[in-house]
Amino acid sequence: MANDYIIDIQHLSKSFGGVKVLDDINFYIRRGEFITLLGPSGCGKTTLLRQIAGFIAPDEGKILLEGKDISGIPPYERPLNTVFQRYALFPHLDVYDNIAFGLKLQKLPADEIEKRVKRMLKMVSMTDYEDRSVDSLSGGQQQRVAIARALVNYPKVLLLDEPLAALDLKMRKDMQLELKEIHRKMGITFIYVTHDQEEALTLSDTIVVMSEGKIQQIGTPIDIYNEPVNCFVADFIGESNILKGRMIRDRRVAFIKHEFDCVDEGFGEDVPVDVVVRPEDIYFTKDPAKCQFKAKVNSCIFKGVHYEMWVDTDSGYELMIQDYDPYEVGTEVMLYIDPDDIQVMHKERTRNVFDGKMVDETHVEIMGAEFECLPQEGLAEGDEVLAEIRFEDVDLLDHQEDGVVAGEVHFLLYKGDHYHLTILTDDGYHIWVDTNDIWDKGDLVGVNIAPKAIKLSKRND
Repeated sequence: MANDYIIDIQHLSKSFGGVKVLDDINFYIRRGEFITLLGPSGCGKTTLLRQIAGFIAPDEGKILLEGKDISGIPPYERPLNTVFQRYALFPHLDVYDNIAFGLKLQKLPADEIEKRVKRMLKMVSMTDYEDRSVDSLSGGQQQRVAIARALVNYPKVLLLDEPLAALDLKMRKDMQLELKEIHRKMGITFIYVTHDQEEALTLSDTIVVMSEGKIQQIGTPIDIYNEPVNCFVADFIGESNILKGRMIRDRRVAFIKHEFDCVDEGFGEDVPVDVVVRPEDIYFTKDPAKCQFKAKVNSCIFKGVHYEMWVDTDSGYELMIQDYDPYEVGTEVMLYIDPDDIQVMHKERTRNVFDGKMVDETHVEIMGAEFECLPQEGLAEGDEVLAEIRFEDVDLLDHQEDGVVAGEVHFLLYKGDHYHLTILTDDGYHIWVDTNDIWDKGDLVGVNIAPKAIKLSKRND
């Protein structure tokens, strides 16, 4: 129900220097919820948090707190407190006075301040540290003091901007448990920003996955992990085998050149799809009757809790499998996947499509550049057209200057027998490419497209 929403974000957008950092963001946060904004660096999550805090004004949209628009209210008048990655403690004050600082500004009675500070010290397991200098504390202890200082004002919402990023792995895991317990005891709303998928899965009631200023998926940790809505989410959250597939009919899907029963419906018949299978959901069997496909183990690495194995399937695909029992390299194995463990997703796109304009009979302008094309009947100079290019027909070159357009590898997915890349051109266009060549994120590339690979049609506005 709407009255359970403590924060409602409506059509929020923000640009810096002409680049859209947040693009029409819409979601709500329930009272008492632990919600995490999750995504890679540059996805917009910290900008969104800072807008909620009031440090950045939105270009468009509204932020409602308990139904009231707070977009024009300065940070110090909002009933919110922020914990930063850099703890921002006062080095000249001891632990007690750091925590009490905000209460003293409010001119609360000394006994009320002492009562609240002692409660917070107990909450963050720092009872014996009130007289200590903050400079003498470890990173984890300083973070606890920062959290206590934020909570002592009893804010309606606590904002946490990658608060554990500076800690070592063990301390980070310990602090995750501490935060979860503090949230349970306090019962206030936590909005948490991180790029760490495991952290988000551990802490959150709800996860908001972001990429390039847009929300990709909102759901519980279990939903996000087990039912990703697209390849970005599937790849970003945990390990995944992401594969090209074809929906044969309801509850029947083909991938890796085999057919499988699944639980998905409503995609239609003979429709291209993407398929996600988690590495722990591919099972070994000794029973030929249960075997759905065969493979050979080509690597086996011990990962502490499980073994991670890569196998080459009998149909020429490479899959990752995680299992508690190891299989030696070279072992022939029989494998199966349960229907419940196959996640079928709509394909976001099946080809590149660009708006273009005919320069002359054999040249078309697309992506701000002039490409050679084959003469096509019915098209003349100046015609507005749509240009379609298959992913596999885009040629990537080692040197940017060798291409008609230049760009960089922005995102890549391994899909079992090829790589699917997103190229971001210098002029801001996205080009999707299927290739067997190995590229790394950030590689600078030139882009060529053969004339015969560009399919043109007149655009009907």
